[in-house]
Amino acid sequence: DPPNPGASSSSSSSSVPNPEEDTQQRSIRYHFGPEFLDLRNIGTKLEFSVGEKPIRNFRMIERHYYKDKILKSYDFTMPYCIPNTVNTWEVIYELPELTDEQKKELIDSPWETKSDSFYFVDDILVMHHKADYSYADEMD
Repeated sequence: DPPNPGASSSSSSSSVPNPEEDTQQRSIRYHFGPEFLDLRNIGTKLEFSVGEKPIRNFRMIERHYYKDKILKSYDFTMPYCIPNTVNTWEVIYELPELTDEQKKELIDSPWETKSDSFYFVDDILVMHHKADYSYADEMD
């Protein structure tokens, strides 16, 4: 469970997982295919529930990188969440502009593109998700 009793994720369970299970639950792989790299914007939805206490300054910082280079950073804040509610947070991402050479490198290196998503409530880290991405034609 997150340190703030007012925050929880729709993907969290009622029992406290061990660290190995926690890492597995908070890691995901996405296979998008090469045409994804031609998109300019994408939208995502995050559903979360709020406990008995209100949440102030719910912030998501997300960093996408390829090997040791940051491709794009995002920073979104929801100033206030009402107690005892289920909420949907829709985010529109402007994707980085990539050259044809950069796209080819990403396509030729499946799972080398990664992201970290950090979730904060009042500047306290409550959750960290990791993701790996493949833009190859076929999933390996």
